[in-house]
Formats: sequence, structure tokens, C-alpha cells
Amino acid sequence: MRVAALAGGIGAGKFLRGLARAVPPHDVTVIVNTGDDVVMHGLRVCPDVDSVTYWLGDAFDRERGWGRRGDTFRANEELARFDAELAWFNLGDLDLATHLFRTDLLASGATLSEVTQRVTSRFGIDMRLLPMSDDPVTTRVSVVAEGEEVDLHFQEYWVRRRAQDEVKSVRYQGAASARPAPGVLVALREADLIVLCPSNPVASVAPILAVPGIREELEWRRDVVAGVSPIVGGRPLAGMADRLLPVAGVEVTAAGAAEFYSGLLGAWVIDDVDRGIAGRIERTGVRVAATDTVMTDDSKAETVARMALALVT
Repeated sequence: MRVAALAGGIGAGKFLRGLARAVPPHDVTVIVNTGDDVVMHGLRVCPDVDSVTYWLGDAFDRERGWGRRGDTFRANEELARFDAELAWFNLGDLDLATHLFRTDLLASGATLSEVTQRVTSRFGIDMRLLPMSDDPVTTRVSVVAEGEEVDLHFQEYWVRRRAQDEVKSVRYQGAASARPAPGVLVALREADLIVLCPSNPVASVAPILAVPGIREELEWRRDVVAGVSPIVGGRPLAGMADRLLPVAGVEVTAAGAAEFYSGLLGAWVIDDVDRGIAGRIERTGVRVAATDTVMTDDSKAETVARMALALVT
């Protein structure tokens, strides 16, 4: 079975480890959000691509919840001693090697797709990881700060300001003129199953859908599109979907997250605690199944992945 997955970072990484136990990894193409990519200290940082890479490469720090396991932060700590304002984006020392390698290859003329293949090969990953586009797309967040509306890079909002500001709008700068990375549209057309991973709909999946051609592929292949809700019991398992979904005009529930993908979904996996709203989702023509979607280990992630497969096959 050929699978294409649209992925953000941590939630997607957990899910994909389970998917790798349910289908042969070499049959899976993962299309990863690059809207929250940022240049720090002259280095190209791809947070979602790197999170998925570290999860699938068994290098992710599960206890800390981000970055590489066993990493140290001596370089960033020393930078903070020079100027704390320069050290707000906490880069680990091992993580820095990834960004140095990526930036050097990009400067030599390689595309982001080519670099991503090199990085995933280094971690022994059998799944095919593709950035959503080789062209720059940047998620920008308009917030109210000290009574004034301010336009911020997503990482400034999320990391530097800790998502404390009221969000007025979100936009994906550059998306309209971006092209899907080579292989993205083919993977979507040829997939037996397309999965929307349990990632933040607004910050992680919407930037992918904003690249011309990708949403259209999902629309006409809706019957084989299955999503996993990132909202459990009215709360996101991680991230700030509860801050951003209302900006998109939908409620912070499993039903609201499904509504965000209106016209794209054939099936939706929700958590057991949300069984009571399954009927509401089904009335929109979407098949629904419920299970424990809190993926505390790979076995639980496999169960979620198999349920998504069962809803489509």
C-alpha cells in the first residue's frame, strides 16, 4: 500500500513511527511543512522537517519534547553570555550540525529536497521525506501586542513570545507563487491512502495546503484521505492549536478540526473521549472511528495508524 502523509512536527513524528510498523516504510512519502522554517545566525533551520527526521531516525528527545536526545546547549549558552537577545531560539549543539550541513549544501546550489534526502539518509530513514516546496514559504502571524497590531514570523510568536499575544490573523507568505517540491503531486496522485497527521491544522498543515496544486489533489481524492484529530477532549495534545483554530473560525474540538479540513476528508480518527461528537462529524459525510489517540509509545501510534488505514481500505 502506497501512503502519502502531510506532516507537521512532533505529533506527526509520533504517528509516523506507528505507521512505519503498519506498512513498509519505503512505501510512504511524507510531505512536511516548511512554513515555520527560519534563518538563525545565518543558518537555515527547518523545525518540522528536523522533528520528523529525528523521530523517524530514533534520535528525538521524548523527555524534553523537542530536539535531539542527548544534545547539549553549550554554544547557545555561550551566545547568551554575549547577548541574551540573540539566544532566544535554543539550538542544541548536535542540532547545529544539521543546520550547518543544510546551509552549506543550499549555498552550493542544492535544493531543499536534495538536502532533505541527504539528511534523512544520514539517519537511516526508509520513508521518503519531502519538503512541501523548495520555494520559500513563511508563516506570518499578526498579533496584538501592547495595544498595537504587530506582524511576526511564526517562530517569534511561538518561541520568542511564547504564544502569549492575541492572534488576529495567520498568512502564508510566498505560498501563492510556490511550487510543490518534486515528487509531491505524484505521491498524492498515486497514494492508496493520504493521511493528514495529527499536527496543528493552522500552523502545520494549512501551509502545505496553501501551495498551489496540493489542496486540489486532496479534493479530488477525498475518499482516500484520512485524518487524525490533534484535538482530544477540547484541547490540543501539543502546540497552540487552541490559539489558532478560533482565528480560522472553527471551534477547538475534534469536530472543529475536521471542519477545518472541509471538502478534503473522507475519514477522521478521533479519541475515545470524543465519541459523543462522532455523529456530528459523520453527518458531514466523513467516516469516523475512535480509539486512544494519545500516542505515548510506538505501539499506541501503530494502533492509530492501523485505524486510519482501516477507514480507507
